[in-house]
Amino acid sequence: MSADLSIILPEIFLSVFAMIGLLVGAYGGKDKLAPLFVWVTSALLVAVAAWIGLQGAGMARAFGGMFVDDAFARFAKVTILLAAAAILLMSEQYMARRDLLRFEYPLLIVLASVGMMMMVSAGDLIALYMGLELQSLSLYVVAALRRDSVKSTEAGLKYFVLGALSSGLLLYGASLTYGFTGTTLFSGIIEAAQGETSVGLLFGLAFIAAGLAFKVSAAPFHMWTPDVYEGSPTPVTAFFATAPKVAAMGLFARVVHDAFGGIVGDWQQILAALSVASMFLGAVAAIGQRNIKRLMAYSSIAHMGYALMGLASGTAQGVESMLIYMAIYVTMNVGTFAFILSMEKDGQPVVEIDSLSLYSKREPVKALAMLVLLFSLAGVPPLVGFFAKYSVLLAAVEAGLVWLAVLGVIASVIGAFYYLRIVYLMYFGAEESELDAGGSGVLWGFLVVSAAAMVLGVINLFGVEGAAAAAAATLVN
Repeated sequence: MSADLSIILPEIFLSVFAMIGLLVGAYGGKDKLAPLFVWVTSALLVAVAAWIGLQGAGMARAFGGMFVDDAFARFAKVTILLAAAAILLMSEQYMARRDLLRFEYPLLIVLASVGMMMMVSAGDLIALYMGLELQSLSLYVVAALRRDSVKSTEAGLKYFVLGALSSGLLLYGASLTYGFTGTTLFSGIIEAAQGETSVGLLFGLAFIAAGLAFKVSAAPFHMWTPDVYEGSPTPVTAFFATAPKVAAMGLFARVVHDAFGGIVGDWQQILAALSVASMFLGAVAAIGQRNIKRLMAYSSIAHMGYALMGLASGTAQGVESMLIYMAIYVTMNVGTFAFILSMEKDGQPVVEIDSLSLYSKREPVKALAMLVLLFSLAGVPPLVGFFAKYSVLLAAVEAGLVWLAVLGVIASVIGAFYYLRIVYLMYFGAEESELDAGGSGVLWGFLVVSAAAMVLGVINLFGVEGAAAAAAATLVN
């Protein structure tokens, strides 16, 4: 038992911190402690990420194989924790100025992060569901954090109702899988799902894939994304767009390779269909958006389509490309949302794209940093975002999915339009922007560092490629 507990020590540590924090907050002045909680929580998340990252290349299983600690899980966990820490730091001033900074906010982010860590380490359908629900229950609350706003309440309710529906689909798929294999352990399912599989098990796989597609907001299970992104407070939207996406993609990869790795041909078709639908819906639907948060929602749908293309390859190279893509995607989104959080007029948040007209005259450095990030999101060479797309396209071609890669290139060209439109407005708009100049030093820092990473990362991707290759090798083999 002690060996099992030592394997899940980071998760236990964060869970205990969250529970102690709730007690301290409830009895120690409530929201007066919230700014301190944000900084302490961020520092703790970074420290735990460093702890996990330094654990080496070993692999361990806990609780009879229900929890898996390997290089794949560690890569995903480090990305999740660093993204959560960055979003917390970015959100502190924004939330405090709008009287939204409750002491529960950073603690809910911690609990959601623990759920995500559980998701990427799941080795069993029950463990998978536990992690998924811990993440979801925390996110339902933070989505509706702005209680005086109808849109925020609507966002929380929509996410809750549709999240319950997706959980039902996933549970039904899990019950079918258990019924036809006699086990909930991934190691048992992969043995039972070799070669010729029963129709019932394929239905189980399809329902599980549908439930997970909701979590990554892949089309046609994306319907909650634009409304929740628009209605939630902007820092919460930034969190939705980063860490949970990594966790859900990590869980998706874990399920298809660890549990259904013997029937790649069956789930490859499902993932390829989800990929194409997501890429094109995200690319086309974003064109008509004037609200930058809704635009980023459709952007995330399209980007999940590209990540799913890597996963659809069904190879170690495909998993590696997906991990590289997600790490770069999170970095781009952190910088982009740092910019969105700084969009204010007379101290009030602004989300309309038209307000950025000729923004470069007022804030040349910020406009240049945003230009770099938008070009990278569009996949323009030689920025890092181009190499993210190139890696998943190459994995698809190597796996014989040339048609999928071709469709990906077409969708990328369509999607470039709405990113470049923002650049056009910032530099060649009709009248000068009236947005406030200056802004928070923390947001400035994240925006500039993220943009710099898109340029400097072309040298060696900061070592992400090697770590992703090691992570993919442990999962697929």
